[in-house]
Amino acid sequence: MKLTDNVLRSFRVAKVFRENSDKINCFDFSSNGETIISSSDDDSLVLYDCQEGKSGPKRTLYSKKYGVDLIRYTHAANTVVYSSNKIDDTIRYLSLHDNKYIRYFPGHNKRVTSLSMSPVDDTFISGSLDKTIRLWDLRSPNCQGLMHLQGKPVCSFDPEGLIFAAGVNSEMVKLYDLRSFDKGPFATFKLQYDRTCEWTGLKFSNDGKLILVSTNGGALRLLDAFKGAVMHSFGGYNNSKAVTLEASFTPDSQFIMIGSEDGKVHVWNAESGMKVAVLDGKHTGPVTCLQFNPKFMTFASACSNMAFWLPTIDD
Repeated sequence: MKLTDNVLRSFRVAKVFRENSDKINCFDFSSNGETIISSSDDDSLVLYDCQEGKSGPKRTLYSKKYGVDLIRYTHAANTVVYSSNKIDDTIRYLSLHDNKYIRYFPGHNKRVTSLSMSPVDDTFISGSLDKTIRLWDLRSPNCQGLMHLQGKPVCSFDPEGLIFAAGVNSEMVKLYDLRSFDKGPFATFKLQYDRTCEWTGLKFSNDGKLILVSTNGGALRLLDAFKGAVMHSFGGYNNSKAVTLEASFTPDSQFIMIGSEDGKVHVWNAESGMKVAVLDGKHTGPVTCLQFNPKFMTFASACSNMAFWLPTIDD
């Protein structure tokens, strides 16, 4: 099935799982699309099975001592890296198979606000309120690269793992070549500063042509990844309380999705900028997490519960 306006409009919540009364902070699909892992304010890591007919919790682990905030799968389907929200700001590398830590990545001294795994190897990057971006390798506890910035960063790898983007001070995007990032950015795109909101996320489309900048306000910006020009600004969704709402591309790079504080999911066509759907997620609070499955025709959204969505028509 190909994603079209009609198919997207047909998506409905197939299953909802009430985890607890605590907010789900983050979730991530495995690269094969078969599992999803979530992190919550109650220090739990919940593993879900996404294969057809099985969507549901498989296993729950806890990080009671350190807490768990941002979480990302590595390239192995049974290991994750995650940032903590208790004790310290060390990033932890965990084996889900035996619930044992493989490695610790100390260095940040304030909350980690961005965590991005390279799509091609064991490298990952992290951005923090300490105004640094750190480059890591899963095989070493030592930071492989350190960048000091003028403001709070958001950061992400491009889909080929050759460059990464850093959004700095909620007003500029800097592009770095991974092999020579210490020489500084090879491109800087300055955007008009909006004092009403802060940037909270940055993602590349899978075709590498677009960059999506999300904010804690009521607007998203879509940039040309080569020229930095703002192609579209998307609004019309509710975010009056300055919540961090995750925005995502569909895997074909054709559509952009974000949740809202009233539990609905808004969808736009990336090329035309037109809104194509507003889907009712039956969420009880702001939809803070939203991602499309990388392999299957389904997506997930979360507030304090987790919802799995499926299309109801064949297009």
